[in-house]
Amino acid sequence: MKKIKNLIASYPFLKFLANRYVLVLLFFIIWMLFFDNYSYLEHRVLDKEIEEIEDNIQYYKTEIKKDSANIKHLKNDDRVEKYAREKYYMKRENEDIYIIEFEGEKKAETEKTTSNN
Repeated sequence: MKKIKNLIASYPFLKFLANRYVLVLLFFIIWMLFFDNYSYLEHRVLDKEIEEIEDNIQYYKTEIKKDSANIKHLKNDDRVEKYAREKYYMKRENEDIYIIEFEGEKKAETEKTTSNN
């Protein structure tokens, strides 16, 4: 006990830290920052997840808008036929289809398919 009093006497800031209210406050702050279930560090991780989810929400909203526009366009039978012919190379009976691909288009399409997967 005498050693502690000598140590406090030689360092005046320890007298402030030896106060029980300061010790409880420090303990509370450290507990809330690092150890609690609702700690600051946990909040940072959760905030990052929230930002990622909000970004996903915006992405999917734009995709829904694009898809709904495509659906509106495909309600017409002529457009459905055009889409099927261009996208899936479908044809009518007794009809021949010739597919002409250029090198630049071929590379661009392969890059699109690889980036989507």
